[in-house]
Amino acid sequence: MSEQIEAAVTTILSAVGEDPQREGLLRTPHRVAKAYEFLTKGYRTDLETIVNNAIFHEECNEMVVIRNIEFYSLCEHHMLPFYGKAHVAYLPKGRIIGLSKVPRIVDMYARRLQVQERLTNQIANTIDEILKPYGVAVVMEGKHLCMMMRGVEKQNSFVTSSAMLGTFKDERATRMEFLNLIQT
Repeated sequence: MSEQIEAAVTTILSAVGEDPQREGLLRTPHRVAKAYEFLTKGYRTDLETIVNNAIFHEECNEMVVIRNIEFYSLCEHHMLPFYGKAHVAYLPKGRIIGLSKVPRIVDMYARRLQVQERLTNQIANTIDEILKPYGVAVVMEGKHLCMMMRGVEKQNSFVTSSAMLGTFKDERATRMEFLNLIQT
């Protein structure tokens, strides 16, 4: 993969009018290839390895909320970054997950070419599939460089997306409790 990216970056440098042999650009194709390997590592990340059997039987019947999880991703339409915060909650049904696993799941999906709407749903559906809780809620707030540095050039725009499953979708009081908790 690295060699293909390096060749593509060399082609891009030439296409924009640069000299890929210029001193400051000699290692740019290699650096960009390394950056893309990191930024897309979610394709090569295994969910089972992330979870690592960190699911525990626990009679907890209160909402579990992990908020302000930083995420960084690449817009699949322009391959420009978007970033922000994810808020994830679930209502356990006899099973909980190690708290560090939730941000790792967010990262696994964020480190792919994405749209924020799909990313939000992938996180919610994965938590739902793993834990089979009463419900899952995910709200993501993102700033998209494809909107900020090109196109409409709106610097202060945020995109908010949500996925509500189970009790969060069906019961307004549960949904409102979650939304209130992530506002504080």
